[in-house]
Parts: sequence; structure tokens; C-alpha cells
Amino acid sequence: MTRFDRNSALSNAPRKPLALVIAIRAALACGLLGTGAGWAQTAPAATGVSTLTPIAVTGDAIPTAGDTLPPPAPGGQIARGGRLGVLGEQDAADVPFSVTSYTSALIESQQARNLSDVLKNNPSVQSSYGFGNFAEVFVVRGFPLLSEDVSFGGLYGIAPRQVIATQMIERVEVLLGANAFLSGASPSGSGIGGAINVEPKRAGDTPLNRFSVDYTSDSQVGGSLDVARRFGPDQAFGVRVNALQRSGDTGIDREDRNNTIGSIGLDYRGDKVRTSFDLGYQRLKVNQGRTVTYLGSALQAVPETPNASHNSAQDWSFSDLKSTFGMLRGEVDLSDSWTAYAGVGASRNEELGTYSSPTVAALNGAATASRLSVPFESDSVGAQFGVRGKVRTGPVSHSLNLGYSGVYRQTRTAFISGAAYTTNLYNPNFVTLPRATSSGGNFNDPGMRSRTRMHGLSVSDTIGVLDDRLLFTLGARRQSIDVQGFTYTGVRDANYNSSVTSPVYGVVFKPWDQVSIYANHIEGLQQGPTAPNSAANAGQVFAPYTSKQNEIGIKLDRGNFGAGVALYEIEQPSAITDSATRIYSVDGLQRNRGLELTVYGEPVRGVRVLGGIAFNDAKLKRTAQGTNNGHDAVGVPDYQATAGVEWDVPGVAGLTAQGQVVRVGPQAFNASNSLRLKAWTRVDLGVAYSTKVSGYDVVWRANVENVADRGYWNSATGGYLTQGAPRTFKLSATMGF
Repeated sequence: MTRFDRNSALSNAPRKPLALVIAIRAALACGLLGTGAGWAQTAPAATGVSTLTPIAVTGDAIPTAGDTLPPPAPGGQIARGGRLGVLGEQDAADVPFSVTSYTSALIESQQARNLSDVLKNNPSVQSSYGFGNFAEVFVVRGFPLLSEDVSFGGLYGIAPRQVIATQMIERVEVLLGANAFLSGASPSGSGIGGAINVEPKRAGDTPLNRFSVDYTSDSQVGGSLDVARRFGPDQAFGVRVNALQRSGDTGIDREDRNNTIGSIGLDYRGDKVRTSFDLGYQRLKVNQGRTVTYLGSALQAVPETPNASHNSAQDWSFSDLKSTFGMLRGEVDLSDSWTAYAGVGASRNEELGTYSSPTVAALNGAATASRLSVPFESDSVGAQFGVRGKVRTGPVSHSLNLGYSGVYRQTRTAFISGAAYTTNLYNPNFVTLPRATSSGGNFNDPGMRSRTRMHGLSVSDTIGVLDDRLLFTLGARRQSIDVQGFTYTGVRDANYNSSVTSPVYGVVFKPWDQVSIYANHIEGLQQGPTAPNSAANAGQVFAPYTSKQNEIGIKLDRGNFGAGVALYEIEQPSAITDSATRIYSVDGLQRNRGLELTVYGEPVRGVRVLGGIAFNDAKLKRTAQGTNNGHDAVGVPDYQATAGVEWDVPGVAGLTAQGQVVRVGPQAFNASNSLRLKAWTRVDLGVAYSTKVSGYDVVWRANVENVADRGYWNSATGGYLTQGAPRTFKLSATMGF
């Protein structure tokens, strides 16, 4: 059976009509999340450009709330603020949190294709991918954040589930640290160390017509279109359309990828009402994708890394990911001081794949593996609504917010597993598709496996004194978590329903206009566990895990140059079983401490810098029987540094050179710390040239990632190894017409 025959054979499962799905989601949004009808917001008047420079959709001043994107900082690579959940978009200098927003200018300059390409610029974020499949996984301040817990326009459950392409993205916003008050509990329970939000593109004031062609080694070819217009009285209505098709072999041996993207963003900006609507589709097909690598318990050392382009994937392995999603947002000004806001969105995600990852038993690469075929479907609805406003009591200002947000998700899945086979990490044994040995559920019509409902009410007040040079933020969120699980035969076997109140305290002091000193205490929330049948207290349901963060920091903004320093501690509880009493309890603890230093801006005209270093001290403090107390947490590097520079070459108009170095320190592979990954370094280089061809603006770009073509183990997150990408060439030509 050929690859395409195989995909067709596994893709014949019936699918519910999309119209029905959207109708169900709308009903869920109104009935389950209680949103009712609502307005959706977009940015006010934008500052677009007619050349190939990325459009910056901003107002004239840095906003303090809402959906208006803060303007870019000097250098254009990051913005001056970002979205903080129910508080909306905020100026980074005014909030007691660490937030960084990467712009579309950075995305285009580095030819970043996915979120992981963008987030390599953040020293506090490490990118990896999922167990056996190709989902992006991010480690933020030492804790995992799954790609399905990335928010879209501030809403959970909307973004594509496993891989998020950048073609339709205006901003990638990173909030470092726990964030339960701001965002609520995430659908999958990840994100204790931080949150990632993506903002869709909007039409600027200047018409945009942009067409790009690109090439990626080994033989990937792509084309994309980006078109935007504003029209109507006062240019109040806007539309932006993005489309992309890219396919071919990657730099990894025998791996090929096919990516299709289409999106449309509509917006209206009136005097008192601002609305927006986004609709998108993304499909990613991966054939013979490089797998993760598991290690057998008998190994006394980590195996040597194969060469950078090596691939041990079987010829029959593949993954087909489809996402359809939409979002409606808006604001209504109730008065000069008060604004009501609301948003609702929905998504359907489908996965069909056959996977196989080796478990290495010896340092010579000897391994075993087996087949797993999976159909997966999920339908999600996210919603948010509330009111925010400003009042004064004498010399004291108050920024008040009352907001509700929630997400509902249901998943359907089944599986077929196949017989085990022997192989070798370095010299793979390619076999025919193993026969099925077991299965669960209906492969052609997967049944319900889970229903999840996360929702909560947040209230906060930011109190300003001394002409708002001293700001105190006080708030709390009442969070409810309702999770039901079902067997493959449809019998409910899990029912979790619990609530918890999560506070936030923060302070910002601005002794000078260019300096902000801040501190915060905030928590993270996850679904609590249920004692297993093997425990003496089997069936006991525990309250949601509450992780606690304390952080202090300083932010500097010199106009053309900025920097930041942050010192934090996060404590995350976990469940353990006492071997003597067999009592299952939430007595485990992991404590992550860190120091972060960051820089950005254009300190010298024509020279832009972006980077930093994060030092991590992640320890297991309380473990079962104390066996691993004091050991390093798995998959958290001792340090991570990134340094990037762009240089406009003098004397050659339109020519820009760029370079970036990423250094990641050693990290533990297992809780006993008997196995550790070595530190690694990667160098990326690039050049861009802007010119005119037959009267049209054209930008030529060439980037090389992993210049030395070094093979290295990238991450141990999740208890398995992922390998870094090989030397990769990216070429593109973008024309404005």
C-alpha cells in the first residue's frame, strides 16, 4: 500500500457536518458558558505601511486594557506590552508580571514557521514536541505547556491543537509565571510556569497586497498570500486574508510535510463599538516524521546522538492534523470610563495517525518498538465577558475589572496497537505495518472519552497613588473544574468536580519614568488527582492543585533600548503514595527557582538586539519515600541563553545581516538523576535584501539554522528524548503589489 493509499484507507471514518458542529458550539457557548450574545473587539485605527514592512496595528498611545495591541518597541521585534487574560492588553511597564510579545516583523525576519521558531528567542522557554506525535510542547520556567493550552485572542480552546503556524499571526505573547487569576485553569492542566497567547492579523490603514514564495531544504516549496483592505465611512471596516500552501521533504531523512492554511479576519472600529471576527483552517500532514526516543531502565548512560538528519521512523508512520476555528470578540464603551467586553470562539480538531517510537535498551542503539494507530477528535468552546473601568477616590485611582471566562471541551478517540518489533536507533530495521494485537473503541467512529469544563469569575482592582507611580493590584478568581472520563465502551469511569479560590497580589513602583520595580504573588491551578484503586484511600478526590509563585523584578525602558531582571520561585504540589500506609496524598513538591536577564531594542541606529539568559534551579523537594529529594527536576536545563543581532549593513541600502546563538545547559533525564543530557549550542544566520524589481517592492531572505549541522539531544521533557533539527536552509522572495 502506498503512502497515499494508506492515508485514504485510514481517513474513511465518517465526520459530523461542520455546520452542525458550529451550531452545537454556539449552543454550548450560550448555555454552558453563559455568554449570551456579545460584541467582539478589534484594534482602533492602525498604522499600516505600503511597503513590505509588517503592519503594526496599534493606536497612538500605549493602551491600558482591551484588545488594542500595544505598539512595537524600538527595533520592532517585540511590543511594549501584551495580553494578561481577563485584564486585556496591557503596557508592560504598568503590570507586576513579566510579559514579552513578539511581532510579525520578527516572525518574517527569521522566517519563523511555527511557534517554536518564534519562542527560540525567549531564554525562559524551551521548545520540544509530544510523545510519539508531532505536537509542539513548550517548557516555561521549567514546567510544560502543551500546544493545546495556547490561547487565541485571549481564549482557550480556539487555536489549532498541536502545531500553530505563524502565517495568520500578528503577535506571539508570552506571560512568564503562574497565571490562574489572569487566564484560569488551562484545558489540559499545563502552563504552571507561563502562558502563551497568539493574536491574529488585522487590516491596517494602508492597503496590503503581498505574495511570497519560499524554499526550505531538502525540497520544500511554498507560496503564500497576505491581502488587507479597509473601507466604509472613516475606514471603519477591515478585512485581512491569509493563505499558504507548502509541501515537500524536510532536512530530516525521508521526512516530508504538507501544510495548508487559510484565514480571514474581519473587524469594525466605531466610536463606541469595536468588533472582530476570525475564521481559520489549518492542515498539517507529516509522513515518516522523526520520532521521540525512549530509554530503557537498564541504561547507565544516555546514548550518543545520531547525526543531525538521521531518522529512524518507519515508512508507514504518519500524522494528519486538521483544525477549523473561529472567534468573535468585541467591546462597547458604556461611558468615558467604563467598557463592556465579550468574546466567544469554537474549534474542531482532528488527528489521524500511525506512530512508533523506539525504546533503546543498549548503548549500541538496540531497541524495541510497536505500532499505535489513533483517530482523535475534539470540539471546544471558549468564552469571556466582563466589564472594566476607571474611577478616582480623591488622589487615588482605581482600575477595576469583573470578568468571567471559561472553556468547554469534549474529546473522542480510539486506538489500534500492533505487535512489537526489534530495531536500532542508529541502523533502523524497517518492517511492514505490524498486525493489530489489541484495540479500543470504534476506529471509524471514535466514541466520547472526556468532557471538560473549566470556568471562573475574576475580580480585581489596580490602585494607583503618587500620580500612578505606585500601583497595587489585588484580585481573586473563583475557579471551577469539572472533568468526566469515559471508557472505550462509553461507560463513565471518572467524575471530577471541584472549585477553588485563587488570589493575586502585585505592586509596581516607578521611581523614574524609565524604570519599573515590581513584585507579585500569583497561583497556578490544575485538576486535582483521584486516589487509585491500589491505594488504601482509593477513590478519594482531591481539590485542584494550587501552585504558588513569588516574583520580583525590574524593567528598564530607555526609549531605544530596554532590559529586564526577574527573580522567581514556583512551588508545584504533586501526589505520592506512602509505601508503608499505602495512603495516596498530595504531599509531593517540586520547587523551581530562577533568575532571568533580558535585553531588546535598537541601542545603535541600524543595530537591533534581542536575547537574554535564564538560570534555573528546579528541585524535587518531597518525593515518595524521600528517594529523590533534592534531585534536579526532569527536563529543566541548568541555564538557557539566546543572543540575537540584526545589522543594517552601512553603504548597502536595504541589506540586513542577522545572527543568533542559542545555548542550553545540561538537564536531568530521570528523577534519580543517573542520566543527564549534555549542554548544546546552535548558531543561526541570515541575510535580507529589500529592493525594487520592475517597480514592485521585493524582499529576498536567506536563513540557515544550525549552521554547524550538529546532532544533539534537544530536550528530556516528558521523560523521553527529542533531537534537534539538522542544518536547514530557508530562502524566500516576498513581493508587494
